[in-house]
Amino acid sequence: MNKLLRKKRISSSQIIMFGFMGVILIGSILLMLPCATKEAGGASFLDALFTATSAVCVTGLVTHDTATYWTMFGKVVILCLIQIGGLGVITIAMVVTRLSGRKIGLMQRSTMQEAIAAPQMGGIVRLTTFIIKMVAAIEILGALALMPGMISRFDILKGIWYAIFHSVSAFCNAGFDLMGVEEQYSSLTSFSADPCVNIVIMLLIMIGGIGFLTWDDVKRNKWHVRRYRMQSKVILVVTACLILLPAIYFYFCEFGRRAWTDMTVPERILSALFQSVTTRTAGFNTVDLTQLTESGQMIMILLMLVGGSPGSTAGGMKTTTLAVLLATMLAVFKRRPNAHIFGRRIPDDTAHYAATVLFMYLMLFLSGGIFIGYVENIPLISALFEAASAIGTVGLSLIGTPNLGAASRIVLIVLMFLGRVGGMTIVYAALSRKHPYVSELPQEKIMVG
Repeated sequence: MNKLLRKKRISSSQIIMFGFMGVILIGSILLMLPCATKEAGGASFLDALFTATSAVCVTGLVTHDTATYWTMFGKVVILCLIQIGGLGVITIAMVVTRLSGRKIGLMQRSTMQEAIAAPQMGGIVRLTTFIIKMVAAIEILGALALMPGMISRFDILKGIWYAIFHSVSAFCNAGFDLMGVEEQYSSLTSFSADPCVNIVIMLLIMIGGIGFLTWDDVKRNKWHVRRYRMQSKVILVVTACLILLPAIYFYFCEFGRRAWTDMTVPERILSALFQSVTTRTAGFNTVDLTQLTESGQMIMILLMLVGGSPGSTAGGMKTTTLAVLLATMLAVFKRRPNAHIFGRRIPDDTAHYAATVLFMYLMLFLSGGIFIGYVENIPLISALFEAASAIGTVGLSLIGTPNLGAASRIVLIVLMFLGRVGGMTIVYAALSRKHPYVSELPQEKIMVG
């Protein structure tokens, strides 16, 4: 009997995958109810599935304008799905288990460790408590900071609701907005010159995208940066570079063109910073992205593929993956046997994992983009932008997702799911049985490069 139970034991990767799938399915059913849409009859299954997947995977791509198509019930369902997706299904399950007074077993701790990319299982319950408190505090502060700008534009109750919705959506890097009441699919373009809304949204996106483990490190070690884990240092440095360098490009090379001459210098600074930040899996936009050059759009595609950091509300390949790949490349150039970062040696299996993640993302991104471009007969750059937005769980679009056909939407659903859950998690879930290798094959060199 014990052997049978061991054979049927579900792995952590399978729990994570099935957990996300279950929440998406429940969300789809709720969004199909007639009370969820303003149109009679409710949403179709594909529209409900697409929206639920986009919300749980904190992407922001939509087939209908969130503000004008869904009722208050539908919007609340979407907001709940965003919160669950941002925190992670396993984190929510851990909280429910603790509140119910039940003991958290080793399997649950192991699953939680994998879900948030924690370095060790010890202290995982304490870390879960920290995550919940941090999320509640940041989202409340974000909503309070957004309220003046929202209330000044709408009435008090509507302004409070909009502030809460956008605070949660921004912190979870979801990109869903309710500004369609002014102009459908306009996102935050009407706030492009509002420094308060821009700065608050950017801060929420960055705090959510840096990762809970990094913030726990900051909380415990304060300003003693030398005591930070190597991973935290890498995340902070790479995040800063991926915000500042593209922002400089956007300011001088994009918003410095004649097409944007109506912008003042402060507006150009805000817009450059915002596009650099939001491209890292958030999905809001304050300018018309179709007015950017193809070079600017390609830079946004690369930023979308990189995404946020491990254990965060963001998707993408992750900043640490990029850092490991760059360090490995530098080690090859210097003929070192191992990659080094901040005086620490990177294990070979980590470098192999990073290379595998890069290849998987590129393969999925290119195949999805080429398929969409062919089926929809649209420019390849627009199709690749849509595919990168989906697998990076960003939510930006050049062509308008509602204009895509059913086949392309299904491809985007798959890409969003893989981008949030993680391609490697899906692979491990499918190949959960591990067969230890007791022998090695003969070695022979092969020339590369």
